[in-house]
Amino acid sequence: MSGTEIAGKAQFDAIRYAQLWEDGAVLCEALGPRTGGTLVSIGSAGDNALSLLTLDPARVIAADLSAAQLCAIRLRLAAWPELAHGELLELMGSRPSRRRGELLDRVLKACNAETAVFWDSQREGVIAWGAGGVGKFERYFRLFRQWCLPLVHSRATVRDVFFPRSPMQRLEFLETRWNNWRWRTLLKVFFSRRAMGALGRDPAFFDHVDGSVPDHVARKIAQCFVDNDPRQNPYLHWILLGCHGEALPHCYEPENHALIRQRIDRLELFHGAIEDAAAQGGGVDGWNLSDIFEYMSDDGYRACYAGLVAASNPRARLVYWNMMAPRAMPAGMAGQVTPRADIAAPLAMHDRAFFYSALHVDEVK
Repeated sequence: MSGTEIAGKAQFDAIRYAQLWEDGAVLCEALGPRTGGTLVSIGSAGDNALSLLTLDPARVIAADLSAAQLCAIRLRLAAWPELAHGELLELMGSRPSRRRGELLDRVLKACNAETAVFWDSQREGVIAWGAGGVGKFERYFRLFRQWCLPLVHSRATVRDVFFPRSPMQRLEFLETRWNNWRWRTLLKVFFSRRAMGALGRDPAFFDHVDGSVPDHVARKIAQCFVDNDPRQNPYLHWILLGCHGEALPHCYEPENHALIRQRIDRLELFHGAIEDAAAQGGGVDGWNLSDIFEYMSDDGYRACYAGLVAASNPRARLVYWNMMAPRAMPAGMAGQVTPRADIAAPLAMHDRAFFYSALHVDEVK
């Protein structure tokens, strides 16, 4: 998270996101190779900060206002060197497991005392759902999956989402089997601002959002179910079935595991706003900004954006998402920054984290 505006309104005393809900593969393609550079990332649960290590930077600084979120990252920093790839997937919840308590104990031995105490308090949840399932946002989806979705669709129908189909067949499935009146009613109730603010995101995150959240989700479901293959979507798989399935988020892919482990010591943590993290030394070559501008007023996001550009090296890229609040390069920055729609538009079409309405890639001149 970032900025004094949201710091004064939202709560940061517990894990809000136990895993990342932006596509790390899209992020890395948007930034491109950054060999020897400095990258600064929203911390959150740490998955995408870890993904940035595959770009071969000299350092990645993961910043977050929440001490709890930094504990989530520290668990990963200890887990990657300690666990084999399959063990890591079990601990995080990507795969079923009967030994998460044992795996957690192994990892906590490599953590500092603060992190060990924090995660020991989360033990019951880790054993039940994995370390990637204990956040407020993941609990929101668990309520949806366990209590609401069964009122709309059978288990067989839910699993059938991931049956191999052509795009035309996926459209037919969506229209004839999924998008019934019960589903449309559930969207309006469970994905309303009130329900999402109370159970999932902090209510303050909706202060600058326009439009209907259920209508937005309905539009994005079509992209997720039809335009792209649900079998390749780990985020949809977790929402509907509670694990990642055969597809995995970028940092958990087998080919990236050893590379991230090898470079894990290049990842640094910063407790504070992302615009302050850049002061840790040198100019910045790339930014993972998640959707932070959506939580700010017009004046706030313009000021934050200008500060990030001022801390950037030439040809640095700022990568960020919009869900429902339109945020893009401020017009007054046109002399310093070039929006790279040629990069963003194709990537957005294949973004597996389907909540967002827009992806922005801006390049410093």
